[in-house]
Amino acid sequence: MYATNLNHIGPVRTFVETAGQVAFLIGVWWVSDAAAKASGLPIPGGVIGMLALLAALATGRLPAARLTLGAKGLLNHMLLFFVPAVITLRDHAELVSPLGLKLLAVILVGIVSVMVGTALIVELSIRLRSRHVR
Repeated sequence: MYATNLNHIGPVRTFVETAGQVAFLIGVWWVSDAAAKASGLPIPGGVIGMLALLAALATGRLPAARLTLGAKGLLNHMLLFFVPAVITLRDHAELVSPLGLKLLAVILVGIVSVMVGTALIVELSIRLRSRHVR
Protein backbone atom coordinates (compact mmCIF):
# COMPACT_ATOMS: atom_id res chain seq x y z
CA MET A 1 0.00 0.00 0.00
CA TYR A 2 2.79 2.42 0.88
CA ALA A 3 4.65 1.73 -2.39
CA THR A 4 1.50 2.56 -4.37
CA ASN A 5 1.26 5.98 -2.72
CA LEU A 6 4.87 6.71 -3.63
CA ASN A 7 4.06 6.26 -7.32
CA HIS A 8 1.66 9.21 -7.13
CA ILE A 9 4.21 11.59 -5.65
CA GLY A 10 5.98 12.10 -8.99
CA PRO A 11 2.97 13.26 -11.04
CA VAL A 12 1.65 15.42 -8.21
CA ARG A 13 5.02 17.07 -7.72
CA THR A 14 5.35 17.62 -11.48
CA PHE A 15 1.90 19.19 -11.58
CA VAL A 16 2.65 21.48 -8.63
CA GLU A 17 5.99 22.55 -10.11
CA THR A 18 4.41 23.18 -13.51
CA ALA A 19 1.58 25.19 -11.97
CA GLY A 20 4.05 27.21 -9.91
CA GLN A 21 6.21 27.99 -12.93
CA VAL A 22 3.20 28.98 -15.03
CA ALA A 23 1.99 31.18 -12.16
CA PHE A 24 5.44 32.79 -12.02
CA LEU A 25 5.43 33.49 -15.77
CA ILE A 26 1.92 34.95 -15.57
CA GLY A 27 3.04 37.03 -12.59
CA VAL A 28 6.00 38.39 -14.55
CA TRP A 29 3.66 39.33 -17.39
CA TRP A 30 1.15 40.92 -15.01
CA VAL A 31 3.80 42.98 -13.19
CA SER A 32 5.47 44.09 -16.42
CA ASP A 33 2.09 44.99 -17.95
CA ALA A 34 1.21 47.05 -14.90
CA ALA A 35 4.63 48.73 -15.04
CA ALA A 36 4.19 49.53 -18.75
CA LYS A 37 0.77 51.07 -18.12
CA ALA A 38 1.96 53.01 -15.07
CA SER A 39 5.02 54.39 -16.84
CA GLY A 40 3.15 55.26 -20.02
CA LEU A 41 5.70 53.47 -22.17
CA PRO A 42 4.51 52.65 -25.69
CA ILE A 43 5.88 49.11 -25.27
CA PRO A 44 3.55 46.21 -24.41
CA GLY A 45 4.00 44.68 -20.98
CA GLY A 46 4.62 41.27 -22.54
CA VAL A 47 7.69 42.61 -24.34
CA ILE A 48 9.00 44.20 -21.16
CA GLY A 49 8.44 40.94 -19.28
CA MET A 50 10.15 38.94 -22.01
CA LEU A 51 13.17 41.26 -21.88
CA ALA A 52 13.27 41.01 -18.08
CA LEU A 53 13.16 37.20 -18.25
CA LEU A 54 15.82 37.20 -20.97
CA ALA A 55 18.07 39.39 -18.82
CA ALA A 56 17.52 37.15 -15.78
CA LEU A 57 18.29 34.03 -17.83
CA ALA A 58 21.32 35.58 -19.57
CA THR A 59 22.90 36.76 -16.32
CA GLY A 60 22.30 33.42 -14.63
CA ARG A 61 20.13 34.89 -11.88
CA LEU A 62 17.30 32.64 -13.05
CA PRO A 63 18.33 29.15 -14.17
CA ALA A 64 16.43 27.96 -17.25
CA ALA A 65 15.64 24.67 -15.49
CA ARG A 66 13.43 26.58 -13.04
CA LEU A 67 11.04 27.48 -15.89
CA THR A 68 11.27 24.41 -18.12
CA LEU A 69 8.08 22.65 -17.04
CA GLY A 70 5.97 25.82 -17.06
CA ALA A 71 7.27 26.96 -20.45
CA LYS A 72 6.70 23.51 -21.96
CA GLY A 73 3.21 23.45 -20.51
CA LEU A 74 2.36 26.82 -22.02
CA LEU A 75 3.85 25.89 -25.38
CA ASN A 76 1.96 22.58 -25.43
CA HIS A 77 -1.31 24.49 -24.99
CA MET A 78 -0.49 27.45 -27.22
CA LEU A 79 -3.49 26.75 -29.45
CA LEU A 80 -5.76 27.85 -26.60
CA PHE A 81 -4.27 31.33 -26.85
CA PHE A 82 -5.50 31.59 -30.44
CA VAL A 83 -9.11 30.59 -29.74
CA PRO A 84 -10.17 34.23 -29.12
CA ALA A 85 -8.80 35.15 -32.56
CA VAL A 86 -10.94 32.46 -34.20
CA ILE A 87 -14.02 33.66 -32.31
CA THR A 88 -13.28 37.20 -33.50
CA LEU A 89 -13.22 35.95 -37.08
CA ARG A 90 -16.62 34.39 -36.54
CA ASP A 91 -18.01 37.64 -35.14
CA HIS A 92 -16.40 39.85 -37.81
CA ALA A 93 -17.04 38.16 -41.14
CA GLU A 94 -15.69 41.22 -42.98
CA LEU A 95 -12.17 40.06 -42.09
CA VAL A 96 -12.54 37.16 -44.55
CA SER A 97 -14.05 39.42 -47.23
CA PRO A 98 -12.00 41.17 -49.94
CA LEU A 99 -11.08 43.86 -47.40
CA GLY A 100 -9.72 41.22 -45.03
CA LEU A 101 -7.77 39.60 -47.86
CA LYS A 102 -6.25 42.98 -48.72
CA LEU A 103 -5.27 43.45 -45.09
CA LEU A 104 -3.74 39.98 -45.04
CA ALA A 105 -1.78 40.74 -48.21
CA VAL A 106 -0.44 43.99 -46.71
CA ILE A 107 0.57 42.18 -43.53
CA LEU A 108 2.31 39.38 -45.44
CA VAL A 109 4.13 41.80 -47.76
CA GLY A 110 5.23 43.82 -44.74
CA ILE A 111 6.51 40.77 -42.90
CA VAL A 112 8.35 39.42 -45.93
CA SER A 113 9.91 42.81 -46.74
CA VAL A 114 11.16 43.22 -43.16
CA MET A 115 12.60 39.69 -43.18
CA VAL A 116 14.28 40.18 -46.58
CA GLY A 117 15.61 43.60 -45.56
CA THR A 118 17.02 42.20 -42.33
CA ALA A 119 18.62 39.28 -44.15
CA LEU A 120 20.23 41.60 -46.71
CA ILE A 121 21.60 43.91 -44.04
CA VAL A 122 23.00 41.00 -42.04
CA GLU A 123 24.57 39.51 -45.16
CA LEU A 124 26.06 42.87 -46.14
CA SER A 125 27.48 43.46 -42.66
CA ILE A 126 29.02 39.97 -42.59
CA ARG A 127 30.65 40.54 -45.98
CA LEU A 128 31.98 43.95 -44.95
CA ARG A 129 33.30 42.54 -41.71
CA SER A 130 35.01 39.62 -43.48
CA ARG A 131 36.77 42.06 -45.86
CA HIS A 132 38.24 43.94 -42.90
CA VAL A 133 39.48 40.75 -41.27
CA ARG A 134 41.60 39.77 -44.27
